[in-house]
Amino acid sequence: MTAVTAVADHTDHADRPGDDREGHSEDDLSTDAASEQSPLGEADSENRTQQSAEAEAPSEEEVPEKTASDDQRDKYDKGESGESGDKGDRHDAHARVKDDDTTTRAEGGPAWDDGLIARRVSETTTGQEAPVVETRPPAVQSPPVPLAYDGPLRSRLDALRELVGLSRTRLDSRTLAEASRVLDEAAARRRLSGEHTVVAIAGATGSGKSQLFNALAGVAISETGVRRPTTAAPIACSWSDGAATLIDRLGIPGRLRRRPLQSPEAEAQLRGLVLVDLPDHDSAAVQHREQVDRILALVDAVIWVVDPEKYADAILHERYLRPMAGHAEVTFVVLNQVDRLPGEAADQVLDDLRRLLDEDGIALGEYGEPGATVLALSALTGDGIGELRECLGQFVAERGAAARRISADLDSAAVRLRPVYATGRRAGLSEEAREEFADRLADAVGAVAAGDAAERAWRRNANRACGTPWLRLWRWHQDRREPPTGRLPVRAPEDEEATARQRVEQAVRTVADRAAYGLPAPWAQAVREAAVRGAQGLPEALDEMAARATAPVGRPLRPGWWPVAVLAQASMTILQVIGGLWLVGQIIGVTAPNLGVPVLLMVAGIVGGPVVEWSSRMAARGPARRYGLEAERRLREAAGGCGRARVLDPVAAELLRYQEVREQYGRVTGAASAPVG
Repeated sequence: MTAVTAVADHTDHADRPGDDREGHSEDDLSTDAASEQSPLGEADSENRTQQSAEAEAPSEEEVPEKTASDDQRDKYDKGESGESGDKGDRHDAHARVKDDDTTTRAEGGPAWDDGLIARRVSETTTGQEAPVVETRPPAVQSPPVPLAYDGPLRSRLDALRELVGLSRTRLDSRTLAEASRVLDEAAARRRLSGEHTVVAIAGATGSGKSQLFNALAGVAISETGVRRPTTAAPIACSWSDGAATLIDRLGIPGRLRRRPLQSPEAEAQLRGLVLVDLPDHDSAAVQHREQVDRILALVDAVIWVVDPEKYADAILHERYLRPMAGHAEVTFVVLNQVDRLPGEAADQVLDDLRRLLDEDGIALGEYGEPGATVLALSALTGDGIGELRECLGQFVAERGAAARRISADLDSAAVRLRPVYATGRRAGLSEEAREEFADRLADAVGAVAAGDAAERAWRRNANRACGTPWLRLWRWHQDRREPPTGRLPVRAPEDEEATARQRVEQAVRTVADRAAYGLPAPWAQAVREAAVRGAQGLPEALDEMAARATAPVGRPLRPGWWPVAVLAQASMTILQVIGGLWLVGQIIGVTAPNLGVPVLLMVAGIVGGPVVEWSSRMAARGPARRYGLEAERRLREAAGGCGRARVLDPVAAELLRYQEVREQYGRVTGAASAPVG
C-alpha cells in the first residue's frame, strides 16, 4: 500500500514583506510558491495543484509507481519543457483545492496550519493507495523565548563594546569592523528565539550535501542531480514552530522554506532544529559563494560535508576550516559517500581527514573533550544517518549552540585585535625616564650655570662686605682699566638659543620613544603625537620660566657671622687710621714721640684686615654653595614642571587610555591585562 501525505503549502505570514502576493488566498500563495520553485513554471504548478486536490479527495484508485511530479522531473532531465495551461484551468484547480479544504474542515476540523511552508512527501510501495490527509487541532502558539547569554559571555560582550568605544579615536574603522560586527550579530541573535538552533549544511560541488539534507528531513526538499551547481539558493527546513524570525534574519524567502516529514520520533529528537542547505562554496557563480559566506556568519552551527575525492581541498581548508578553527564546538565534519570506498578505505580516509583537521588547528571532540564532531556516512544508502541524527538531536537539545557561536566569534575578534592591544612587553614611562627628561630640560635652560652664577654672586657680595676698603678700591680701579675685549661672550645669543631648542627637542623625542616602547603601533603613534603637540612652544615657555625663576626676589639671606665680620673689618680699618694719624701727629710735633704704639696699631690693622677678609671668604663657601644649589633646584623644578605640564601629562593620559583599553581587552579574552607604567 502506498501512503501519500500532502498538506497545502503556506507561508509563515499571510502577508510576508517581500512577497508581492496581496489579494491571494493561502492556497494561491502556496501554489504560486510551488510554481516559482519548479523549473517547469506554471504547468508544473497546475499539475502539483491537481495532484494535491486529488490526494485530499478519497479515492480507491491505485497510485502508479511514478508520480506526475517524477514524470515532470524526467522531462526536465531530458530537456523537455511543459506548456503552461490557461488561467481558467489554473483557477479551477485552485477552486477544487479550496472546496476540498472546506469539506475537510467541515468534517474533521480545521487543517493543520503551523505557519511554515508545508511538506510534501511521496512514498511508493507495493499495494493499494490509501490517501491520508494529516490534520492537527489548532494550538495557541506563544512567542518564542529570546536567547539568554550567561554571565561570563555578557561580561565579555560588554567589555568588547566598551573596548570599541574607547578605541574609535585611536583605531580606524576597518580595524574595529569585525568587533562591531560581532556585537551587532550578538545583539540581533539575542532578540531571537533561544529554543531553536540554526545549522547550515555546507560543502563543495558534488559532495552530496543536498542529498544529506533530504535524508535528514525524510523528504525530497532540496533538488539533487548531476547538473552543477544544483543548489542555487539556500533552503530552510524547520522541525518546530517559531523559527520564522530566525529564517528572516538569514534572508531566505518564504517560497524556500519547508517542513520535514513529520513523525513523533523525529519531532521529539530534532525539535528546535532549523536546517539550511547552502549552495556550493566552490561554485562557479560568484553570487552563490557570497550567499555561503553571508549565511555562514549568521548560523549557530555548520555541518561540512566532504567526499572521498575532495576532502583535502585547499579551498575548503584555507578559506573556511582554518580561519574558523576556534568554532570547533559548533562544527560537524561529515565524510559522505563512504559507500564508494571498498573495505577499510573508509577508515583510512576518515583518519586522514582527522589529521588534516588537526593541522588546521581544529580541536576534535573525542574522548568527551569539546571540539568538532567527525562522522562518516552515506546519504545514499542511509548508513550513518541515524548516528548523525542522534548527534544533532543532542546538540540541539542543549540549546547552547548560539551562545557558543557568539563566544567563538568573540575569541576570533580578540585574536584579530591582539596586535593593536597587546605586545607581550611591559609598556609605560618609568620614574627614571621622567627624571632624565627633567634633567635634560634643566640643562637646556642652564640650571647648573644659573646655580654657579648665584654661588659666585653670593661670594662676591661677601667679599665686598667683608673685604678691606683698600683692596676693594684697587679692584674697582683695575676693573675700570681693563679693556672689554676679553669679556665678549664666546657664543652669540642666537647660537645659545638654537642649542637650547635642540636640547629641548631631543629631550622630547627621547621621552616619547621611552613612553612608546612596548606599546602596539597605533598607541605608540598616539603617544608620540601627544609629546610632539606638547613640545610646541616649550622652549619659549622655558625661557619665560627661567627669567621668572632667576629674577632676584630680594637680598639673599646672610649668615649670622656676617655682621661680626663686617665689624671686625671696620675695626681693622679704624686701627690703621688711628695709627696713621698718630704717626702724622708725632711728625708735625702735635703729639709726643712714641713710634711703638702707632706702628703697632697700623700693623695690626694692616695685617688684621686681610686676615678677616680671608676668614670671611672661607666661611662664605658653605652659604654660597647652598645658595647656588637652591637657585639651581628652583630652576630645575620650574623646568621640570613646565615639561610635565606640556609633555609628560599628555603622554601619561595616552598611557592611561591604553591601560583602560588593555584591561577591557583582558576582559574580552578572559585573561588579566599586563601592567602599564
